[in-house]
Amino acid sequence: MKIVTICGAGIGSSGILKVNTERVLTRLAISADVVAADIASVHAVAGDAQVILTSAEFVDAIGQTFADVIVIDNYFDTAELTRKLEKALG
Repeated sequence: MKIVTICGAGIGSSGILKVNTERVLTRLAISADVVAADIASVHAVAGDAQVILTSAEFVDAIGQTFADVIVIDNYFDTAELTRKLEKALG
């Protein structure tokens, strides 16, 4: 499974979301390749992704995708991330 975290530059916010996603997946005993990327490279990086995690501001820019696009409101809230990943992957 591949999960892509997206932000504007692909460094800060997506990096934080990547680390927290990996922590949540470990707790849930789910194996996945988690990749942080910027919005400009979303189609190149997320073409084979099952899940894309991002903020609401980037959803329209992602465009058409076969991945589940999940909006995360607080990148530091692992409870929110856990709920939303369990729902998408459950």
